[in-house]
Amino acid sequence: MEGKVMRKKAVIVGVNIKGNDEELEYSMQELGNLAAACGIETTGEVTQNLNRVNQGSYIGTGKLNELKSMVEKEDADTIIFDDELTPSQIRNLEAELDLEVVDRTMLILEIFAKRAKTRESKLQVEVARLKYMLPRLIGSRESLGRQGGGSGLKNRGAGETKLELDRRKIEEKISQLSKELEDLVNQRKLQREKRAKNEIPIVSLVGYTNAGKSTMMNAVLESFNQGKDKHVFEKDMLFATLETSVRKVKLDTNQTFLLTDTVGFIKKLPHHLVKAFRSTLEEVSEANLLIHVIDVSNPEHEKKRKLTNEILVEIGVMDIPVIYAYNKADLADRKYPFIEDNHVYLSAGEKVGVNELTSMISEHIFNDYVRCEFLIPYSDGQVVSYFNERAHVLLEDYEAEGTRLVVECREADREKYDQYVINAKNPNEKGSVTYDTVE
Repeated sequence: MEGKVMRKKAVIVGVNIKGNDEELEYSMQELGNLAAACGIETTGEVTQNLNRVNQGSYIGTGKLNELKSMVEKEDADTIIFDDELTPSQIRNLEAELDLEVVDRTMLILEIFAKRAKTRESKLQVEVARLKYMLPRLIGSRESLGRQGGGSGLKNRGAGETKLELDRRKIEEKISQLSKELEDLVNQRKLQREKRAKNEIPIVSLVGYTNAGKSTMMNAVLESFNQGKDKHVFEKDMLFATLETSVRKVKLDTNQTFLLTDTVGFIKKLPHHLVKAFRSTLEEVSEANLLIHVIDVSNPEHEKKRKLTNEILVEIGVMDIPVIYAYNKADLADRKYPFIEDNHVYLSAGEKVGVNELTSMISEHIFNDYVRCEFLIPYSDGQVVSYFNERAHVLLEDYEAEGTRLVVECREADREKYDQYVINAKNPNEKGSVTYDTVE
């Protein structure tokens, strides 16, 4: 893909194997959106119903001729196919059509390359791109000729073909970049271990690309007075977010959790990208709770939900509680805010339903909290400060023996300061202890 210039006019091509016209129509629409994300205008479309794709040219001979005519008519300079093409298919198609041929994988890689900002994401994209290129190295007859003859030890290796040299260079580059990436992955692992020691719950936003995950994150941050400098980048486009962003959210109750925003998924996500971004996606596997963001205004939202779940299973994310956040309800003529079981309908853009979502998050990740009454001697004032910073203080009163606190805190903190406990009970239990002095 290096050296290829993504031009401005393209005809898109797809094959309907399953006989599902609606699915093909949506897939082609998404392909057009991917092209637009690369600055390419879609000027025509060719589709064909087949039992399986043509091994030599993806589509049949008749459709190939139809494609030629459309390319001439639309004056297109690029042809984009809706699946990942084999090296031989690319070679045959470019020879037959005398035009640049791009497949869905190449298009997604191009978008990722343009959007990558951090060193880690740039390395991940480059490794994926090189692995995609490796089996697609095609040399002309001239370049495949022997580069040198000679005999004896002095010239050993000089007889390698240019194709072999190119392949070796790419393999060396992949190895070099992978080592650098591994160092960054280890740094990320240390950061995760450090966060785990702090025992702060992690909540991860997951979902299809452009479902509104970044908008959701910013809406939650804004609800708890986090400055604009803490906001993450958001835009109505595919793959606006490639880097994992982590933000600390402190609730009014002093309860704290980490909210992470991750790269979005898409249909036919290239396996090289999934593999390259595995370290980033591992952030999700260590979450205490997933917020699966779904664009409910999209007619294909249920298919996208299922696809996202399939990818999560593929990367080993299982057995983590999930809240399904049906976003953009304002564009779908749905009642919102509305909660049903672990589903919440809301609009992150309108900031309506964010409080309901946050309440659901709290119920899931702070279910180990207990309501306690402490009597803390004045000589141990640091304990009072600890609870004021890390717990929900319901009452703080001063008595002869010391400071009386009524708090909702973690069970671990109750055990840590057990010597000061007067009374304790789960705040969610019916018949919880009440205090006459608590307003």
